[in-house]
Amino acid sequence: MSAADFVSPDAIRRQFAQAMSRMYRAEVPLYGDLVDLVARINTQVLGEDRELAAQLERNDGRGRLDEERHGAIRVGTAEELATLRRLFAVMGMQPVAYYDLSVAGVPVHSTAFRPLAADALAANPFRVFTSLLRLELIEDQALRAQAADILARRRIFTDGALALIAQAERDGGLSQADAARFVTEALETFRWHSDATVALQTYHALSAAHRLIADVVSFRGPHINHLTPRTLDIDAAQQGMIEAGIAAKAVIEGPPRRACPILLRQTSFKALEEPVHFPDTQGGDTGTHTARFGEIEQRGLALTPKGRALYDQLLAQARDSDGAGSTDSDYGTRLRAAFAAFPDDHDTLRREGLGYYRYQLTAAGRAAPEQVADLPADALIAAGLATADPIIYEDFLPVSAAGIFQSNLGGGEQRAYAAHANRDAFEAALGASVHDEFALYETLQADSLAALHG
Repeated sequence: MSAADFVSPDAIRRQFAQAMSRMYRAEVPLYGDLVDLVARINTQVLGEDRELAAQLERNDGRGRLDEERHGAIRVGTAEELATLRRLFAVMGMQPVAYYDLSVAGVPVHSTAFRPLAADALAANPFRVFTSLLRLELIEDQALRAQAADILARRRIFTDGALALIAQAERDGGLSQADAARFVTEALETFRWHSDATVALQTYHALSAAHRLIADVVSFRGPHINHLTPRTLDIDAAQQGMIEAGIAAKAVIEGPPRRACPILLRQTSFKALEEPVHFPDTQGGDTGTHTARFGEIEQRGLALTPKGRALYDQLLAQARDSDGAGSTDSDYGTRLRAAFAAFPDDHDTLRREGLGYYRYQLTAAGRAAPEQVADLPADALIAAGLATADPIIYEDFLPVSAAGIFQSNLGGGEQRAYAAHANRDAFEAALGASVHDEFALYETLQADSLAALHG
């Protein structure tokens, strides 16, 4: 079979994202209500904000908005993580960035599998935030050993998925029929299982160490714990959840509302309390487990290292005030006050090198190549011959991710900030280096600048 007969990784990724969405809607019907709510808000925003609508059209953002999803999954061993890397590679998804969630008291470190190139992101931007449990952070040595033994005995991938991964690696791709089979087989890893693999007493011991540890260790598969549609107005989505009687998270994670959105803002509805059967000699004890929830994201400008340093400084300032973290009712006020120091217009953000932008010639610029040839980008923009649109942030924020996790594992908002970063160990488990997200955005911006005069 020639390469021309293979289905593109972008097409496989789209099929997988659509299958995942259908499965999660069936498993968590409230997620379908969330998707419908976000669709209504996006339609309203685009109808009212013509400038934003035009910007999305220029940058392939309108078509991908309705497909936008990210998911999250947590695994327990290096072998599981390395195999997920190979599985996602079949869909054109590579690991980007390293996240230390122990910074907020969650015993995992993570990466995000996503497409890298502009055309692949435009085709389908599906991404999966993937966390590896850090057993070394379990203080009880006996419990740590027990958890390791439980994880070593499970297999989270079907034989069919493993065979098709190996086939794609060997042949360089999959046919249409094999791609469809791959999606079906891969989906099984992400499916919910209501039968625990540990006794109720063991579950309670794991949960006492950290509820996320119980979530990772106690089941035969890692199950997708949330999917996330992208909204253009997360504050409206949050209010819409409340008005619909959906138990919304109290705090929107990330930066405050701004005229020029930056990075990532996230909220969710609280995790479902689901019945779980625990094995014993009497045929199964029944308890409950909370892990799966519905999340919403609003994505803004990708920041440069300079911009990200300012963001981190201001976020710490807001959160460290009186040691309250994000727990006090005045957190929103503290956050807005701190971020008054962050410029909130695109000209300033661009000129001060705080964010990444995509440059394109306008119709007038394309019609006057002799004028364009010798002018720098700023002059082209001033003359109406080019535009500079924000490059959308495709990645994640560790404190925000941890806040979502904590909120939906039955705990309060996070307070702990003791970091235990170990990127080397994570990449060793992954079997590859993670990509530098700043370098990816820099390339997108540089390519667009070069194309102005190309």
